[in-house]
Amino acid sequence: MANLLTILRMILAVIAIEFLFTGHSGFYIAAVFITFFVIVLDGLDGYVARKFNEQSKFGSVFDILGDRVVENLYWIAFALLGYVAAWIPMVVVARGIITDGLRSIALSQGYTAFGESSMMKNKFCHFLTASRFSRAVYGVAKTLVFLMLIIAHIPNLEYYNPVSVNQFVVYKSIQPYLIITADVLVYITVAMCIIRGLPVIFESKRYLNEDK
Repeated sequence: MANLLTILRMILAVIAIEFLFTGHSGFYIAAVFITFFVIVLDGLDGYVARKFNEQSKFGSVFDILGDRVVENLYWIAFALLGYVAAWIPMVVVARGIITDGLRSIALSQGYTAFGESSMMKNKFCHFLTASRFSRAVYGVAKTLVFLMLIIAHIPNLEYYNPVSVNQFVVYKSIQPYLIITADVLVYITVAMCIIRGLPVIFESKRYLNEDK
């Protein structure tokens, strides 16, 4: 069941991203709701795996694979649409390749990225990368930035806020502020992505030594 949810969120992510390239406001609004559901499923599949005792090494790897597919697809799409700089998906994709490659070495020795057999032995490293708190915070950050990037760029939809100027009420667009907010969230989320990857590199040294 958990693996099916992972497959479902990858499919839904593709649909939502396809909607973004239509240039139609209705599809963008639909993409907002689908994207939110995709992120919800990201947390739900882990809960389902624990609830129905479906936790396994394959499930752990497949869950991370689903995360990578969804995350990378969104960042690449946002770069193609011009919503973020090209270096953003480059950094995220490179970070994912490096950490997943190192995790595969640990997996060959019986350790997983998360859970009871996690490769993260240092308590601080475990907190930054593998703890439920860290994963939840990063999940919330991705939810906010993906949704904000879509909302701030909905085509043909103006956002106005009434402002009093010299006793007259004028309507000032708030869309630029939404875009600025989205940009700030982008940098925060990418910084978290990098920071959460560093402990994997640090902890991987012991598995690289054992693999010799």
